[in-house]
Amino acid sequence: MNDSAIGIFDSGLGGLTAVKELVRVLPHENIIYFGDTARVPYGSRSKSTIIRYARQDADFLLSRGVKMIIAACGTVSSVATGLKDELPVPFTGVVVPTAEAAVRSTKNGRIGVIGTSATVNSGSYRQEILLRDSKIRVFQQDCPLFVSLVENGFISEKDDIVKLVVQRYLEKLKADGIDTLILGCTHFPIIARAISDYLGDGVTLINSGKETALYAAQLLKDRHLLTPCQSDGECRYFVSDTVEEFRRTAEIFLGRDVSTDVSHITL
Repeated sequence: MNDSAIGIFDSGLGGLTAVKELVRVLPHENIIYFGDTARVPYGSRSKSTIIRYARQDADFLLSRGVKMIIAACGTVSSVATGLKDELPVPFTGVVVPTAEAAVRSTKNGRIGVIGTSATVNSGSYRQEILLRDSKIRVFQQDCPLFVSLVENGFISEKDDIVKLVVQRYLEKLKADGIDTLILGCTHFPIIARAISDYLGDGVTLINSGKETALYAAQLLKDRHLLTPCQSDGECRYFVSDTVEEFRRTAEIFLGRDVSTDVSHITL
């Protein structure tokens, strides 16, 4: 048993969807979240830059004494695949848990994947899906503007801008007849209702934040690292850019005020 915090990092705010799910699944755990808001987005960066940023993010969390690290970022999980072997604590990204859930979900063997350009170009989700079932057909689409929409508060399924961008990106996947769609960036669940409205009830959305939280909870249990404390855990948030902007937008992701729990750090 271990009452140290779980560390979570992302390029910005998207990883807060994983925080929300982790609090739901493991309410007694302490959580430290780092959002690298000064360098967001990661999805358009080179592979070497993404790996360097990921190492710096993980090093910060290790300096806070965390017992586990979660890369709640589809880009890092897809590109910085060697990070797991470099860390002295258990680690997971979002790709493996999400791919496993999608394979369990599909009925017609046609899975869609959406993410940042770096995530889609890496082919990470396709690889993990085909490792589990080589007969599945995987259809991919990068959706870089989704991150900008969410970061700037354009999240309503009734917003004409949101609907237009969703249609532009997803019309091909809809025509491909997918029955399962991986939301391969932790920003994307925030606009899941708009995505679902466009694709229809016949398509199951796989929330990478949710699946990663469930996977992390099982990993902690298997390694006997769950906290013995039965009181509610605490969440602390650190960002590399303005605290005020993070506080405002974090309420959209978490549904609660975090104004007293956010600090600025410089990597």
